[in-house]
Amino acid sequence: MAGGTNKLSDTSLRKMLGRESPGDSFYADGDGLSVKLSRSGVLTWYFTFRIGGRESTSQRIKLGNYPDLSLKAAREKREQCRAWLAEGKNPKHQLSVTTQETLKPVTVRDALEYWIREYATHNRANVEKHIEQLNKHIFPYIGTYPLSMCETRHWLECFARVRNEAPVAAGYLLQMCKQALKFCRVHRYAVSNVLDDLTIDDVGRKQNKRDREHTRQELADIWRECSGLKFKPYYSALLRLLVVFGCRTQELRLSRVTEWDLNDWVWTVPKEHSKGGEKILRPIPVDIRPFIKQLLEQHQSTGLLLGEIKKPEAVSQWGRMLYKRLGHSEPWTLHDLRRTFSTTLNNMGIAPHVVEQLLGHALGGVMSVYNRSQYLPEKLDALNKWMQRLDVITSDISNVTILEVAR
Repeated sequence: MAGGTNKLSDTSLRKMLGRESPGDSFYADGDGLSVKLSRSGVLTWYFTFRIGGRESTSQRIKLGNYPDLSLKAAREKREQCRAWLAEGKNPKHQLSVTTQETLKPVTVRDALEYWIREYATHNRANVEKHIEQLNKHIFPYIGTYPLSMCETRHWLECFARVRNEAPVAAGYLLQMCKQALKFCRVHRYAVSNVLDDLTIDDVGRKQNKRDREHTRQELADIWRECSGLKFKPYYSALLRLLVVFGCRTQELRLSRVTEWDLNDWVWTVPKEHSKGGEKILRPIPVDIRPFIKQLLEQHQSTGLLLGEIKKPEAVSQWGRMLYKRLGHSEPWTLHDLRRTFSTTLNNMGIAPHVVEQLLGHALGGVMSVYNRSQYLPEKLDALNKWMQRLDVITSDISNVTILEVAR
């Protein structure tokens, strides 16, 4: 055996293996690594170290048996142990943690469910949609993979399957998974950086910025029909309130009876139903109050404003086909109603910060820090004027011209 480090060789180890000995004997390889030959001829690797200098008691940890743990692998473990010591870490503890992670690693499913449980459930209004996407597009394919061993190519295969049918959805899925892995990393639950360099363009495409607004005639058609019997009661009520409040569909779809205060006539969207994670206060305009009261009385037993919760996909699909049912030539979506609401109120001279609050947007700049006013009187006035405008455009008076406010 040569002196210094790496004294042992595979040849010498094979000669010792299985050789009976009168007692346990240790043979050093150097730098703390040694192999023990037992009486029955079993070879076992050990690493010996001290914490606290030469005055401290030496400690010895078992690395594994030869030849299951080869000479090369044993030396690699020795170097890892020495690196831990240099970082001020106890190799015994680190080896235990590493072994546990190897035998029972955090899987892709574990990591994403950790994010759902610890973050999304409390901060995302559409958490059910996230869970549905993961169950459909991620978990069946790579859910059981150890997160640390799941490579970029494995994720890309999942995103590619989505991109073929829905490229925008693939982009959203990437963004969600990136946020989830970052959350796990920051909270020291698990570490993976394989998605960090990917962009939406790598897996799909961004949502096109829409500029669709309704014409006066289209808005008149919508307002007239949602107050009639053309649609089923659920969708008729949904559409009517989307027009009145300019709110998001999920805010109404998930709305509970308890959100509606008929004493102060205020609708409070809880933060868990709000896209921005902040509660939204909207006054209930005078002309819609009888309808709201009717809905609450009708659905009191269910606890839901609309009497049931329909899936977002069903509501979106119904909304996408609505333009055809109303005889409109150009497609539009339910979300486009918010753009029409915003533009019209601004053209009516409603202050921009009031419109932004009605839309559920956070005020920008220093206003978001110092100005916590809800502007309830101003918002009520705006919604009352908006409903008056709706009545005017749906009237049969053909010679009425609506003028924009001069600026």
